[in-house]
Amino acid sequence: MNKVVARFTDGRIAKGTTADFSPAKELFHLREASNGSGTLAVSTKDLKALFFVKGFEGDSEHVQKNEFDPSRPVAGRRIKVEFADGEVLVGTTTGYQPGRPGFFLVPVDGDSNIDRCYVISASTKDISFL
Repeated sequence: MNKVVARFTDGRIAKGTTADFSPAKELFHLREASNGSGTLAVSTKDLKALFFVKGFEGDSEHVQKNEFDPSRPVAGRRIKVEFADGEVLVGTTTGYQPGRPGFFLVPVDGDSNIDRCYVISASTKDISFL
């Protein structure tokens, strides 16, 4: 089971676990953390991004770092994603290709609650390699 936070393009947020997310499928199921018995069918076309997280609480004091440490090598290509709502994520990817519905991004901030993120390409404003 993967702990995930689903962020929808309309601003809704759902937290829970999933065992059937696949970038190749348009639908997956999320067992909501707030309602242990509730399962939500999620269509990827309704998402901004799916965040694979370490925990559901996060750290409200944490300030997201968007700078690469020059002394640490990175795996994949450095990328900056600006979502349509103005949020910016910086990290690395091995799977971004223009025209694909989405791709995985690993945040540059190793202290972030986010392990990785599946970005829905249609919800972005700009994607650039750094």
